[in-house]
Amino acid sequence: MFQLGKTIVSEDILEKDFVCNLSACKGACCVDGDAGAPLSEEETKIMESIYSKVKPFLRKEGIAAIEAQGTWVVGTDGTLETPLIDEKDCAYVIFDGKTALCGIEQAYNQGIVDWKKPVSCHLYPIRVKDFSEFAAVNYDKWDICDPACSLGAELEVPVYKFVKEALIRKFGEDWYAELEKVAEELKKQNSVKKR
Repeated sequence: MFQLGKTIVSEDILEKDFVCNLSACKGACCVDGDAGAPLSEEETKIMESIYSKVKPFLRKEGIAAIEAQGTWVVGTDGTLETPLIDEKDCAYVIFDGKTALCGIEQAYNQGIVDWKKPVSCHLYPIRVKDFSEFAAVNYDKWDICDPACSLGAELEVPVYKFVKEALIRKFGEDWYAELEKVAEELKKQNSVKKR
């Protein structure tokens, strides 16, 4: 772990490789698990404001879940999150064949909304936990992502590079530039140790 501004960062995001492999996992992270995607308070307001524009992209089951539960819910542990369909799929999930995709992101891709998706989804496999004085930035290892780890290793893409856009969205360009410096320094140290 190392500190970067007001964040405590796991070295795993620099050392582990990861590239989403949708053809292998079929977007399982959007339909597996026991909770919706984590949301910030600001994001709940955004989801309320864009719902009418996103609704045409959603499945009828998702619309029914959202209309019954709201555009966001309070999870069992008190966190804000996306609602689920029958305690499984995220209510915003749509399918392209058997592959799960985000209805919000599809609306964004077509220029209907200017918000891509919850930052927690965009950041995955990184999870951020906010504390009063700092935020913890961790790599979330989940076996459904094994194909992404294999592809990342094959392409030699570390987690932090794979989620660069999302990290900049969350923490800013200056923070990311500092992260890159730490990554380069760590790489140098590791190559010296291997000699």
